[in-house]
Amino acid sequence: MLFDTSEIVETIRMVQQQGLDVRTITLGVNVADCAADDVATLAARIHDKVCRVAEKLVPAAEEIEDRFGVPIVNKRVAVSAIAQVSQSAQGEDLAPVALAMDRAASEIGIDFIGGYSAYVQKGITPGDRRLLGSLPAALSTTERVCGSVQVASTKAGINVDAVRWMGELMKQMADATADRDGIACAKLVVFCNIPEDNPFMAGAVHGPGEGEAVVNVGISGPGVVRAAVEAAPDISLIDLAELIKRTAFKITRVGELVGREAAQRLGASFGIVDLSLAPTPAAGDSVANVLEAMGVDQCGGHGSIAALAMLNDAVKKGGAMATSSTGGLSGAFIPVSEDAGMVAALAAGTLTLERLQAMMSVCSVGLDMIALPGDTPASMLSAIIADAMAIGVINHKTTATRLIPVPGKGPGDSVQFGGLLGAAPIMAVGKVGAERLLARGGRVPPPLGSLGN
Repeated sequence: MLFDTSEIVETIRMVQQQGLDVRTITLGVNVADCAADDVATLAARIHDKVCRVAEKLVPAAEEIEDRFGVPIVNKRVAVSAIAQVSQSAQGEDLAPVALAMDRAASEIGIDFIGGYSAYVQKGITPGDRRLLGSLPAALSTTERVCGSVQVASTKAGINVDAVRWMGELMKQMADATADRDGIACAKLVVFCNIPEDNPFMAGAVHGPGEGEAVVNVGISGPGVVRAAVEAAPDISLIDLAELIKRTAFKITRVGELVGREAAQRLGASFGIVDLSLAPTPAAGDSVANVLEAMGVDQCGGHGSIAALAMLNDAVKKGGAMATSSTGGLSGAFIPVSEDAGMVAALAAGTLTLERLQAMMSVCSVGLDMIALPGDTPASMLSAIIADAMAIGVINHKTTATRLIPVPGKGPGDSVQFGGLLGAAPIMAVGKVGAERLLARGGRVPPPLGSLGN
């Protein structure tokens, strides 16, 4: 890739003044060849392979930071879905695998390791059942391990039995980490249409169609987009979309440069650039603030969905223009606790759980980092998940939930997760759910639009 002088100068300005960073370099590692007949051997093999393949990830990222002057916030690893790798392992408790993953992450110095995951959108195998059953123990006793469960897809529909179980597991995970405000739930994402190359946690997993070792980069720049929008207060919406698209193009170029350099240094394949506007709690680094700069009075107010749809589309178009290697979740995230503008909108009453559900239909992913009352019933959590999955199934898009029922807290209280996870008020939940609907069990069939062959 060749950069002209003006691009280099502009990139320096975006880094120094507008908060541009590479949010993550995530190395996907295939661990399918670590399968074993017993859990202890499986755990040991996964630990050893992650340490061997990813041992240079952190030093390589630090060298790239020094060379290009672009901050790399997180260094992460994603492994093959453990439920699939562990199918032949004997024993009900898979938590030792999570502990081995956590130990490997600590030894090589990465921030998170993902892939304690299962695909159960159409059915649940014995291996899947073991992994799901171990989620409370695995995610409450580890520091850096993240998991994900696909319970729905456009091709399969919604596995309601899995959705019901996820609500129950979330309650168990919250209770197991009650002294830390239910933090285990922040490390679990429930998916519809999960991408195989997502570099963002907690949902990163090395998909079954990926190679042996693949570098995927997540680059984020809500501050850069906000600055560009604020500098053009009077242009038409079509010109504004073009401006956002050009800004996304520039951000993506930086991501591909970093990704290709990292892949070369690590002896891995270069995968994708995930151009997701992922906010942080820092002032100005907010997707909500971008919507407000576009002209919405406050995030969550009327017009927010139209603005978010336009922003998401323009970001994707800009990334596609910049590289043929866009992937992952690419779009605009709306994680409440991680976005200071969204926290402010929630406190002002313009942002509600129902409003976020509507916004989910046009954004990237969905109900992310939502702090809920600790006494929210498992059936209500499952109903919220079911609604999110339905939006993904019908709209042929990735949707997800990261719900955190915070033990001992309710509306009016707040929670402090710290770091990139931020802080947020507890959101109110409606009193009317769908327990009888979910109790029917089985599977919501896929829509007619899934028959696209």
